[in-house]
Amino acid sequence: MALNEYKKKRRFDVSPEPSGEKTAPKHPQSSLTYVVQKHRATQLHYDFRLEFRGTLLSWAVPKGPSLDPSVKRLAMQVEDHPVEYASFEGVIPEGEYGGGTVMVWDTGTWSAESPDVAAALEKGDLKFTLHGKKLKGSWVLVRTRGFGSSTKTSWLLIKHRDDFASSVDIALEKPRSAISNRLLSQIAKDGGGDVERAATGDPAAAGPSTSRQKIKPATSKSVQKNTAAKSATGRAPKRRKTSA
Repeated sequence: MALNEYKKKRRFDVSPEPSGEKTAPKHPQSSLTYVVQKHRATQLHYDFRLEFRGTLLSWAVPKGPSLDPSVKRLAMQVEDHPVEYASFEGVIPEGEYGGGTVMVWDTGTWSAESPDVAAALEKGDLKFTLHGKKLKGSWVLVRTRGFGSSTKTSWLLIKHRDDFASSVDIALEKPRSAISNRLLSQIAKDGGGDVERAATGDPAAAGPSTSRQKIKPATSKSVQKNTAAKSATGRAPKRRKTSA
């Protein structure tokens, strides 16, 4: 998508969002921008963006990214955004398109695992690695059917099973801005926005969780051991109790 749709939806004399007038780099960059913006507009959602060919490819993820490979998060593709939008954090005035509070929830760079990004996007299966402050490791965006419309294509955002996979709810554990350490309500207050509505996007307890459980891939050795024990007894082995 070109930036024409982005510009057509916004009044830059009213909204503080970047206009996208900056010229895109003429030469390919070795590191491409990645950002997730937490956006409390009509509904809370997370805007997932990857820099490609001078713009930010963008998807709206209603429930936010998940570190659990078994969780598939719906991601609705929206209009491309200008690269300078990656640093935008503030308040879009009420009545404007996307009116509400925007937070830079995560930021960093990304690298493609798919050999041809354009072909992968056309096919609907883009594999990539994130180098963010909160999200890291291998991911995939897969186009799907059954959702969306003629203007919004639906995808699934899925974490691959690696050392960065976890059962922790990263959105709840790390709710603050990656660049200012503010909550949505604080960003709204500083920008003259609707603090009460923005606060509905903040967790009740904003402190980080102390528990973290990584999800490790099952090894063939452990699978064989459990299978053998089950076949011998006809049921799964019980855990041995230990005395206190």
